[in-house]
Parts: sequence; structure tokens; C-alpha cells
Amino acid sequence: MRKLLIFVFIVFISGNLLAGGLVTNTNQSIMFTRLQSRNASTDVDAVYFNPAGVSKLGAGFHVSLNNQSIFQTKTVTNNYPALSPNPKEYVGEISAPFYPGVYLAYNTGKLSFSAGVNPVGGGGGATYENGLPSFEMGVADIVPGLASVGIPTTKYAADIFFKGSSIYMGYQANIGYKINDMISVAAGFRIVSAKNTYSGSIKNISINPNYQAFGAAYNGGMVSATQFFTDGQTYLGGVSTQLAGTASALQPIITQGGGDVPLSSGTAVGMTPEQVATLQGTITALGGDPTDMTIAQSQAFFSGASTTFGYQAGVMGAYANSTKDIYVDAEETGTGYSPILSVNFSPSDKLNIAAKYEFKTNLELTTTVYDNKSGGIFVDGEKVIADMPAMLAIGVDYKATPKLMLTGSMNYYFDKGVDYDGSDIPPHTPMIDKNFQEYALGIQYGLTEKLRISGGWLTTITGVNDDYQNDLNFDMNTNTFGGGFGYRITNMIDLNIAGQYTFYKDSSKEYDRNGATVTETYDKQTWLIGVGLDFHFSAK
Repeated sequence: MRKLLIFVFIVFISGNLLAGGLVTNTNQSIMFTRLQSRNASTDVDAVYFNPAGVSKLGAGFHVSLNNQSIFQTKTVTNNYPALSPNPKEYVGEISAPFYPGVYLAYNTGKLSFSAGVNPVGGGGGATYENGLPSFEMGVADIVPGLASVGIPTTKYAADIFFKGSSIYMGYQANIGYKINDMISVAAGFRIVSAKNTYSGSIKNISINPNYQAFGAAYNGGMVSATQFFTDGQTYLGGVSTQLAGTASALQPIITQGGGDVPLSSGTAVGMTPEQVATLQGTITALGGDPTDMTIAQSQAFFSGASTTFGYQAGVMGAYANSTKDIYVDAEETGTGYSPILSVNFSPSDKLNIAAKYEFKTNLELTTTVYDNKSGGIFVDGEKVIADMPAMLAIGVDYKATPKLMLTGSMNYYFDKGVDYDGSDIPPHTPMIDKNFQEYALGIQYGLTEKLRISGGWLTTITGVNDDYQNDLNFDMNTNTFGGGFGYRITNMIDLNIAGQYTFYKDSSKEYDRNGATVTETYDKQTWLIGVGLDFHFSAK
């Protein structure tokens, strides 16, 4: 039962909340939220999206402060026959009320220096008030398991809870150089500081056996599973010991040559009639036929029965141990690094083209366990691989008129270069069939000199296979629509307000468990609102 909490820890918690690849967030500014396409940005958020484009800001100091509030509901439905009710739905609520992005840029004209702080992965907390199928199925298996050995049981219950949180903060610095009016380049470096926390429990497991045994009468009421199995272990262990003692007691008779004497004639070798009758009755009660048994055969019968009852006591003991309350309180932390290269090309005042390449972030997390009740689910000091894939980003901005801007972006994530099973020891589970892709289009129109409205669409094409998908970690193709407005408060201050909603294509997988074909379906709903302020301090 302790294996019920085999979480897909890293990818589940560190996975993206919105735009981005499997474990990468790219929804990093309110300008992105209202346009969905920022890879060719030449505003302050270019610090993240297009570092080479910072040179287009103009000489001076520039600051962008952003925060988004993100809310996501994840729903898993599973039809494993042992679950009650069946099929059963599990809902997880994820929230990130504070999802900041802070960018600083200083442009001299030829040289630009910029820095940013933002959650490049994770960024939220997930709560499953009733657990998940992978937690509950092991509990549910107790019912058919007991029925198969003649212990009628129809119900189970347990209090199951899981909560996880994650923050992968990125600290990025860039240096840019303007080669000429058309071309600028930049090189950057990002430090990723990761922290995942986990807390959860499976407790108060109960069942309703209808069984007269173990020295007590269980009449179908709900009882503690641990107590039931502990009683069973004690009772069956005692029976095993008694039967072993009976077998040993017959050894002196066999040693003295009485092994071939029929048990029914045991009085001929010193046994009392009461002893013979007791042995015959016990053999009959245990399902044997003492009629033609010799004393040696009866000893073998008692010895074998002792072994059987001892095994059953061991099974009961294992159940008793595995149905005890389980608690988890642990965290994983680590630091990774990745270089970033960027180029910006402006062939005209209307057209801007940008490309950025982020190298793979090698990230190893170290586990710290704060309790000793998790039964090995987490191992203190264990290392887990949580690499973030390399990414190629390309963007185009086109100012069709002074008031109208069109924009498009593409992100390509090199997921095949990452082993998402969390281990650095081959062979690795092949979870990726093709690299993740992302495409976006946006439009902005200036209603007045100060007020601009915008909208955008972004679609993702995932490349995961069924080995990646599970109740804690699943990825689907999406379509996201965002919109908002920008308002120039003064020549130095811009306000941006936006929101977006993401539609997910339903996904499902089938797998076998205990001879049953299980269908598990996945769904998500995500929305956000955000506000940002940009400040521009021109060089005098």
C-alpha cells in the first residue's frame, strides 16, 4: 500500500501552468497575455522573449513589473472495477495567485544590459482533496483480494489527501550589442532555482468483512483494516504455532518406530483415546480425512497445515503493515544553468524578426524528508533529474499601419533530449514520440494615441505518448485565447491589463491492472488575469 503514493513527482509539479512546453513556462508578461505572441518583442519584456531586441527600446533605463493570477482545474476519471463509485472522478485545484515577472533594461545605444526574474517552470500549488486513482486503487484492491480467499467484503473507505507546490525561479542576465540599424545580437545566462514541496496522507483505511474468524465476529460493519489484519495475523500465527507443536509431539512415537501405525490405532503406541479423537477431529476440521492416515502421515499433515497458516499469517501481517496511516512531508531543491543566444533583425521600420535559442538546463534535485512515516516513498538525500529541454523561439512583428500591428511566434522544444523519467540511470522509459511545438498569432490596434486593444491565439502540439500520461501528469494539445488593453498613463508609464482562457483537447489512455482493462481520461480548465506596469526613463 505504501506504493500507492508513487508520484510522478518532478514533471507533475514542475510542469507548465500555461503557455510553454512540458516543463517550461513562457507566459511571462501581461503583454504576452493580451497578444499570445511576443517572440519578436522590442518592449521591456524583450528581456525574456527577445534579449537582442532590447536595443530597440531606446537609450535609457526601462522597467517592467508584471503579475498574473492563474487558476487551473485538473480532472481525472478512472473506471477501474474495484473503485467505488465506478467510474470515479478526481478533481485537483491548482492556483498561483502570485506569478510575477520583473524585467530591467539599460540601453546605451550600442550596448544593452538587461536582467529578469520570473517563474520559468512550476509556479503554483495543487491540492487533491480526495487523492487520485493511483492512490486509491491499492486500497480498493483489498475488497476483491479478501473475497478471493473467502472473506466476504463489499466496501472500503479511506481518507486520502495530497498537496504539492512548486516554484522554478529563473534569474536571467543579458548583454546585447547593436551591430547596425538592422541587426543586433545578445547573449544571456539563466540560473534556475527549483523547489518542490509535497505533503499528503492515506489514513483511516477501513473495510466491512462479514466473517466469523480470528477469535471475533465481524458482521459486515466498517472496521479498521489495520486492526482486522492484525487480529488475523495474531490468530493465524497462533494456529500455526499450535499445529507445529502438534507435529513435534508426534515425533517421539515416530522415532520409536510407530510412524506406520494407523492414527486410529494410536492407543497401541501409547496415545490415549482422547488424544486420538482430538487429532482426528482437528484433521477433519482442517479439510483432511484421517481415516487411513498413519501417524507419520498425520504429522506431515499437521506440519503442512502449520506452514500454510504461517503463510496466511504473514500475508495478514503484510496487509496490517501496508494499511497503516501513511504521511508524506518532503521537498526537493536544486539549481540549474543555461546559456541563451538571441538575434534581432529589422529590415524595415515595419518589420521585425527575432530568434532565440535557450540551451538545455541540466537540473538535479536533492530530496529532503521531514518525517519518517512515508515508507520509502521519498528517500532523504536521493537525487532526481529534472532537466528542462533546449528551446528554439522565432518571432515576427509587422506594423501594417501606425495603429495596427500583427505578430506571430513559434516555439520548438527539444524534448527528445530530456529523460523525463527522472532518473540518470539507463534504460530510460521512452515517453516522447516527437518534440513539443507551439504557434501563436496576435493583433493589436491603437484606438487612440493612449489606448491600445489586442487579442491573440496560441496552439500547442504535444509529442508525449502513453508512458508519459498518468493521473498526476498528463499533457494535451491546447488552444488559448487572450486579450486585453494597454494604456499610456504618461510618456513614462504604460499600463497593461489582460486575461486568457485555455481549451484542452481531452485525452485518455488504457492500461491493464490485475487482469482488468482500465480507461483513464484527463481534462483541464485554465484561466488567468494579469496586470503590468512598464516604466521608461529616457537618457538625457
